[in-house]
Amino acid sequence: MYYRLLTILLITTSLSAFTVNGQAQDLPTEDKKPVILYNGSPKKYEIADIKVTGVKNYEDYVLIGISGLAVGQTITVPGDDVTSAIKKYWKHGLFSDVKISAEKIDGNKIYLLIQLRQRPRIADIVFHGVKKSEREDLQAKLGLVKGSQITPNLIDRAKILIKKHFDEKGFKNAEVNIVERENPANEEQVFVDVNIDKKGKIKVHQITIEGNQILSDKKLKRVMKKTNEKGKLVNLFRAKKFIDEKYQEDKQLIIDKYNELGYRDAQIVEDSISSYDDKSVNVFMKIYEGDKYFLRNITWVGNTVYPSDLLAEKLQMKRGDVYNQKLLNDRITGDEDAIGNDYYNHGYVFYSLDPVEVNIDGDSIDLEMRITEGPQATISHVRINGNDRLYENIVRRELRTRPGDLFSKEALERSYREIAQMGHFNPENIKVDPRPDIQSGTVDINWDLESKANDQIEFSAGWGQTGVIGKLSLKFTNFSFANLFRKNKNYRGILPQGDGQTLTISGQTNGRYYQSYNVSFFDPWFGGKRPNSFSVSGFYSKQTDVSSQYYNQAFMNNFYNMGMGYMGGYNGYMGNYEAAYDPNKSIQMFGFSVGFGKRLRWPDDYFTLSAELSYQRFILKNWSYLYIKLNNGQYMNTGNCNNFSVGFTLARNSTDNPIFPRYGSDFSASVSFTPPYSWFSKRDYATYGKDNYDDAAKVYRWIEYHKWKLKAKTYTALLPIKKCPVIMTRTELGVLGHYNKYKRSPFETFYVGGDGMTGYSYNYASETIALRGYENGALTPYGSEGYAYVRLGAELRYPLMLENTTSIYALGFVEAGNAWNDVKDFNPFSLKRSAGVGVRIFLPMVGMMGIDWAYGFDKINGSHQYSGSRIHFIIGQEF
Repeated sequence: MYYRLLTILLITTSLSAFTVNGQAQDLPTEDKKPVILYNGSPKKYEIADIKVTGVKNYEDYVLIGISGLAVGQTITVPGDDVTSAIKKYWKHGLFSDVKISAEKIDGNKIYLLIQLRQRPRIADIVFHGVKKSEREDLQAKLGLVKGSQITPNLIDRAKILIKKHFDEKGFKNAEVNIVERENPANEEQVFVDVNIDKKGKIKVHQITIEGNQILSDKKLKRVMKKTNEKGKLVNLFRAKKFIDEKYQEDKQLIIDKYNELGYRDAQIVEDSISSYDDKSVNVFMKIYEGDKYFLRNITWVGNTVYPSDLLAEKLQMKRGDVYNQKLLNDRITGDEDAIGNDYYNHGYVFYSLDPVEVNIDGDSIDLEMRITEGPQATISHVRINGNDRLYENIVRRELRTRPGDLFSKEALERSYREIAQMGHFNPENIKVDPRPDIQSGTVDINWDLESKANDQIEFSAGWGQTGVIGKLSLKFTNFSFANLFRKNKNYRGILPQGDGQTLTISGQTNGRYYQSYNVSFFDPWFGGKRPNSFSVSGFYSKQTDVSSQYYNQAFMNNFYNMGMGYMGGYNGYMGNYEAAYDPNKSIQMFGFSVGFGKRLRWPDDYFTLSAELSYQRFILKNWSYLYIKLNNGQYMNTGNCNNFSVGFTLARNSTDNPIFPRYGSDFSASVSFTPPYSWFSKRDYATYGKDNYDDAAKVYRWIEYHKWKLKAKTYTALLPIKKCPVIMTRTELGVLGHYNKYKRSPFETFYVGGDGMTGYSYNYASETIALRGYENGALTPYGSEGYAYVRLGAELRYPLMLENTTSIYALGFVEAGNAWNDVKDFNPFSLKRSAGVGVRIFLPMVGMMGIDWAYGFDKINGSHQYSGSRIHFIIGQEF
């Protein structure tokens, strides 16, 4: 009403140039404008010219167009034409003052002057009374942008949105006041102060329910998800805030629960919300339950594709069953094997099924299932929007929805999963929009994608006993080998991109003591026509030791200084490992591998089978850190070892998201083996080389083994929403076997315990297995390498942030595992247990990082102390 009265007043003022008391007259004086008199008869004029003043940011023709007036137009003065023009300016909302006057009248021609005052623009917006995160959320919702014009409608809309925003968070009494302040530096701008007083959150004090007999108050209160009483132990981890929108949803959940039990007439006949105090409300509901109904006859009408008997079997509801409307809807559309999905997966996108209650006799209901099948629809166009990283054919090859194919809901969902697994698009913002056209019998499918950076760089430095250790790793996940030697082919920086291949280059060193270099290449679609993967990799590393002379001299210094009562010299000398470099003590390793994988069609196309051929060579020179006991009683420290192996892996991955999976499983079974050299040799390895070191070392010139591993993970979402808790379960076991018990492999063993991270240590010949709550390698100490292991665990994960740039989730876990030096001692029931909590952060340029606190509950290796509390830092995503 205030704005209406203000508008009338301003229109009256705007017409003041047309004075009341007479007819239109020409005045002879040049310093005065014509006077329009209203007590006489109106007169028609032709507009000869229109001028606009007062606005700088718009062209005159735009401003004149708003009025609806035009040169050459005939208007009546006095009349409604000018009044209507003024109303249009006010309705537009961009002007704080509007005047239209006759600047000149010449015969039947009139010259108009439109004087406007533009509403000020926003110089800055200042929020008061809210946190930084809340301010950012409000800025995204309100539409108040620096430089835009501020209008009454914009202010009113902002107040409504702010109130609604805090209503949804439980602040129902929040007060909002928006004030404009003049900008002394610019009279055409204003500062906008958004003053917010959230007050306190409104919670539910008491819920009172009347009329219920079938379901108790306790059961009905548990049915409600978001409306719960405060101060009750059973609601400790449930929402207690009162939010009207959630309350309406909870009321529907109550009705749905009654419908599920057969009470189709149940309804909430009365409900009210009353204030208990300033911070809480009471909720009252009165329920009419009605009678319980049962199914009698179910008939099918309109079905030609599937027979009625088959549909009745899939419905899983029969005569005499409770009339469960929830189950009915689930079997029609909700379940994975619902009736509707059978139609949708075979192109019947225009299908519909309407269950009609055709007869109600007492407590019995007859249902008529009316089906409209429609024609089978084919896919016409598939459009991909938002892809600015990959060549389009790289994305299209992952789709199961291609032009000309019959529409399939299952293929659509599988395509969604495959795009998410690529890693180049934000899996939380993949949107698919199927648009059926019944006239043509086709479906257009639009994919809206949000590209994300997926390359990773790791640069780290640490301090070891031999000095600073630095690492640099570059992982390019959108590499294009085909364009490497072509100029001007989608280069970004120094490397060609667009084919979705992965190139990884890494190096780690601290100078003379330790160096390690790796390079690998992976193509998920080798050749580009089929999902057959190809990989190749190579590595080289060298590690040296501290000289024996250094240790001997340090010992003598220590002995001498202890005798003299002086320790400073020893301590200072022992800290200088850098000066003790001994090139005559080293281990060098190099190797390469080539792999090929194929996607299978049976049992289903989630399965892959891959094979790998690898070779490694170990060159030992006075190296005493490998526990290789020879037949002559010595430990091998000089010689060459070769490892030539073949590996096969059968895997199945059906997870929905590579970063935060909610459902599906990840399974792999693998075996790798070397040729059984000892079977073809006439040597007696029990005694060979007993009297000669060189002969004894030949036993391990060619390593032999067979290695078996099984790994499995499952993911189960606890709620059918995007931001939901997820349970992950894990099972792992591995066995390293031998062909000859006197030629057991000292390599490829299992290094069990700790965070599972590999790095600059003496476990280079082993596979690292994590077991949080225990020190790294605690279950397989030096001399007791693991030839078998098992690991079990479960995690409860909850997402804190799932955005394009950052994903964060918290987790709690329990796990158990153990390792054995002799496979015969393998016992999956003798495990070391632990539990803890942690957090994971995924950054596109860095990858997965995390920190865990864990507590180990058991003693290890004959220790009298429990493992106790441990902190683990995690880098990279574990299988």
